[in-house]
Amino acid sequence: MAKHNRFIRWCISIILVLVIIYLGSRVNFIFKPILSLFSMIIVPLMLSGFFYYLLRPLVNVMERRKVNRTLSILLIYLVFALIMVGFCLWVWPSLRTQLINLVENAPTLFTALSKQVEELEHNGFLSSFLPQDSNPLSKLTEYLNKGFTVLTEYLSGLFVFFSNFAIVLITFPILLFYMLKEGGKFGEQVVSFIPKRFRVDANAALADIDHMLSSFIVGRVIVNVALGVLMYVGFLIIDLPYALLLTVVAIILNFIPFIGSFLSSVPIVIIGFIESPSTAIWSVVIITIAQQIQDNLIAPYVFGKQLDIHPLTTIILVLVGGDIAGILGILLIIPIYMILKIVYRRVYELFFKQQWENA
Repeated sequence: MAKHNRFIRWCISIILVLVIIYLGSRVNFIFKPILSLFSMIIVPLMLSGFFYYLLRPLVNVMERRKVNRTLSILLIYLVFALIMVGFCLWVWPSLRTQLINLVENAPTLFTALSKQVEELEHNGFLSSFLPQDSNPLSKLTEYLNKGFTVLTEYLSGLFVFFSNFAIVLITFPILLFYMLKEGGKFGEQVVSFIPKRFRVDANAALADIDHMLSSFIVGRVIVNVALGVLMYVGFLIIDLPYALLLTVVAIILNFIPFIGSFLSSVPIVIIGFIESPSTAIWSVVIITIAQQIQDNLIAPYVFGKQLDIHPLTTIILVLVGGDIAGILGILLIIPIYMILKIVYRRVYELFFKQQWENA
């Protein structure tokens, strides 16, 4: 009888949730201003959260050394400004030159790529891998056109993503300043709305979420930078054109879960193939070695077992996140999944574990 009543309560709860969702969809005009405001602040909020977890350990160290927290943040801002000046003076000119050369030489590179494919076709190298009636050059052109179409769509998405750049530029430093200054009080304010008998568990859950986000963001930066250094050294050894630009693109794309490593490899292999087939092969070897070092040596040491997510789960999450919110969804889906996982585990242990295991 108790199990029957529990089942009925669950059914009623699910029905009520569905009714609330339905009623919310009928009055969506109420939520449009909220969604519009959220879409405006999501980018500076993401950047602020990202740098908050990167810089918070440094602020805490300075505070433990008796430096005022506000002064610590301002000093970090000053150092960051000096780093940006150094980047603009010494790194950006080389990066900018490679980027301009790549854009200006794009037609020439495309022609050189076609010639490389034609040469391989005449040598009979491709015929051993492809059917006799296939035309690799036309296939390559078709795939490249599709690739450029996809790239254009993503670039347009990135343009929308950063369209409110002035808002980002103004709000990001302010949000980051207050997050670094009073970030610890946010959890206390959230817990204050929870009944007193659940506050110990709520504090533990927030501590787990905070530790997870900090470890995930800092670890991801360390892993991606290490991967970029390994790849850049390898590219310099084989004298790959646009080595610095391709490495920076690879570091950025590797923040995308699962598919980022593949997306970053495509332009590298294409540029290498335009230089020569052997350069393309060596590029693949360098990428493979660097990623194996990252996956098997660096990432396990940095992350430990906290990112114990099955690859199939990662693929599904990336697909769902991309379908729901595009680039933002892909970037946020893994942290959101991990937060929900922590919340679910705490709620289960608090409300359901004893009842279900003793049933």
